[in-house]
Amino acid sequence: MRTCDFCGRTEEDDAATLAWSTSVERGRRQTYCETCSRENLRSMEGKLDSDFW
Repeated sequence: MRTCDFCGRTEEDDAATLAWSTSVERGRRQTYCETCSRENLRSMEGKLDSDFW
């Protein structure tokens, strides 16, 4: 089961999490659901920490 580190959404099906994105911030792996990924795409591409989204 995966949990979005931004909104807290959970998903048990691994196939459904293929659209999720991951990043490493301060040495810790972060996982984001497809909704959070799409809403914050420009911030992710700009390599901003999720604290600034």
